Amino acid sequence: MNISTATDVRQHILDTAKPIILGKGFSAVGLNQILQAAGVPKGSFYYYFGSKEAFGEALLEGYFADYLQHLDHLLVHQSGTGAQRLLSYWSHWQAMQEGDDPEHKCLAVKLGAEVCDLSESMRAVLARGTTAIVVRLAACIEDGLADGSLVGIADAHNTAATLYQLWLGATLLGKIRRDGQPFAAAMTATCQLLNLA
Repeated sequence: MNISTATDVRQHILDTAKPIILGKGFSAVGLNQILQAAGVPKGSFYYYFGSKEAFGEALLEGYFADYLQHLDHLLVHQSGTGAQRLLSYWSHWQAMQEGDDPEHKCLAVKLGAEVCDLSESMRAVLARGTTAIVVRLAACIEDGLADGSLVGIADAHNTAATLYQLWLGATLLGKIRRDGQPFAAAMTATCQLLNLA
C-alpha cells in the first residue's frame, strides 16, 4: 500500500469498503474485514472516522458527491434535448443496475432500508443526497419544457420525485426478481409520466 497523506488513507479505506458494503450491506460487514482489505490498522480507522456510523456517513457522502457529479454530466453537460438527456439517464441507470459490476450498483437502494432505522445521521445523509438528485432531475425536466421536447408537465419537481421513487422501487424489485421486468415497466411508466408514450 503506497498511500502518502492522511486524506489518501481515509479515501483508501472508503474506496476499499464501498464494493464490500455494496455486496454485503452495512451491518453484515465488520470493521476487521474492511481493515484487512484496506491493509490498515484498527487505530487508523478510528483516527479517521471515530465510529462505524461516522464511517457510514462518510461513505454515503462520498457516494452522493460522485453520483451527483455523474448526474450533472448526464443531465446538464451531455448534448441533446431535455427529454433525450432524461431518457439517457434512465437507460444508463438500467444498464448499471442490471450489470455485474457491484461498483456501479445503487448504494442508496442497498443501504436505504437497512440504515435508516439504525442511524439518524446516516438517514439524514441519504435524505440530503436523494433530495439533490430530485432537484437535478426537476431541472432537466424544466429544460425539456423550455426546449419543447417535453410538454404537459405541470409540476417538474413532483414529476421528478415520482420518477426517482419509481426507479428506486424498480431497482429493489430487480434485486428481488433477478430479471429486467421491473426496469422495463419503469421505463414504460417514465415515458408515460413524461408524456413521451
